[in-house]
Amino acid sequence: MTKDNLLSRISIDPNICFGKPCIRGHRIWVSLILDYLAGGTTIEEVLEAYPSIEREDILACIAYGAEMARDVFVELPLTKKKEASA
Repeated sequence: MTKDNLLSRISIDPNICFGKPCIRGHRIWVSLILDYLAGGTTIEEVLEAYPSIEREDILACIAYGAEMARDVFVELPLTKKKEASA
């Protein structure tokens, strides 16, 4: 899986989680996953704690963190809020 494919799993929506980068389709912050990994939690343990995400989602969080560490702004399209049907 390429870096771009991984990064497509991350979303930023100003109306969800205060606009913090999250795993697409979830309210799980990228920083939360990185904090777990930095603290010694294994990928398998994170997957057990969050069964709705996939290994590639965790790799996407790592890829996003790597891009941020390079002082490279990673442009992600804003998710547009769906309008309620009348």
